[in-house]
Amino acid sequence: MRSRRPQRSPRAAGAPVVAPDPRLSRFSPLSRILFFDDFDNGYNGWSGHIGNYEGSLDTMLPAFADLRPPMLSTIPMWDTGSVGALDGTYALKLATRPAAGSLAVAIKRLTWRYAGPIQIEYIFTFKPEASALELLETQVRTFGFAFDLQVGDRAAPPLERVMPHLRYLNALEGRRRETWQFKRVVEPLHDIGGSGKTRSHVHLAPTGWEDVPDGRQQLCYNEIATKHNWYYVKIGFDLGSMAFTAFRCNDREFDPAGIAPMRFPAMPNLSCMLNPFVWVEADAGTRAFLYLDSVVLSADVDA
Repeated sequence: MRSRRPQRSPRAAGAPVVAPDPRLSRFSPLSRILFFDDFDNGYNGWSGHIGNYEGSLDTMLPAFADLRPPMLSTIPMWDTGSVGALDGTYALKLATRPAAGSLAVAIKRLTWRYAGPIQIEYIFTFKPEASALELLETQVRTFGFAFDLQVGDRAAPPLERVMPHLRYLNALEGRRRETWQFKRVVEPLHDIGGSGKTRSHVHLAPTGWEDVPDGRQQLCYNEIATKHNWYYVKIGFDLGSMAFTAFRCNDREFDPAGIAPMRFPAMPNLSCMLNPFVWVEADAGTRAFLYLDSVVLSADVDA
C-alpha cells in the first residue's frame, strides 16, 4: 500500500520566505520579495546618484558635482589577485576619490505599491585602497544605507518626503569611532531652476548626525589592507507610519525606537517613491571602497 505524502501547510501571511537557494537563504526576508540583486548578474538597476539640475548642469549644488558612481568589480588585490564576491565573481563597488570627505553613492530607483512594512538586507564589506603595506583602518570615514521615500498623493495630509539614514562612523580625522549614527536633521532646501519642479538638499552633509543608542560596534577588520570579511545588515521600515521597525548588523540588534528619519514636505513628481541607496566616504588621502555582494528588498503584504 502506497503511503500518502504529507500535505504541505500553506504559508501564513507574513511568514518569512525559506528558499532552497543558498544565495537567498542567507537572508531573512519578509513575505514578499520585491527584488533580489546578485551582482554576478550585472548592475540590476543600481546607478550613480547625480544631483538635481534644471536648464544647466551649473544649477547643481556643488556637493553633488563629483559623487563617484558604482562599478562591477572582481575585488582584485595586488598580493593575492582577484578574490571575487562572497560567492560568484562580481560585487558592486563604490570607490571615492583620494581626498578626505570624498563620497561615492549608488542608488536604485523604484516605487512602492503598499504602504506597509518593508525590509532591506545587504551583504557588504568596506576597505581603504591597499596603497601601503599597513592596515590603514582609519582611512574610511563612513559608509551608510538609506531610503528616499515619499507618501502617495492620496495619503492623509500633511504629505511628506521621508529619508531614513543610517551610517557607520568608522573613523574621523584619523581616530577610530566605530559607531552607528542616524540623521533626522533636514539640511537647507534649495530651489533648482525657476520652474518650481525641482529642489535639492545636501542630505549626506557631515552635520546633524546623532549616535544610535548603544550604537558602538566593532566590526571584523582583519590584519592587513588586502584582507576583508563580509558583513550583514538588515533595516526595517514601515511605509504606513514612516518609522524604523528593525536595525541589525551581524550579531547586534539595535532598538529602532531610538532612531528617527528625516521628514519634510512632499516634493512635486515623487509620489510613492522608494529609492534605496548606499554610500562610502574617505577620511584621508586614500580611496575608500564599499562592496555589495547582494541585496534583498522585501515587503509584508497579503495581496
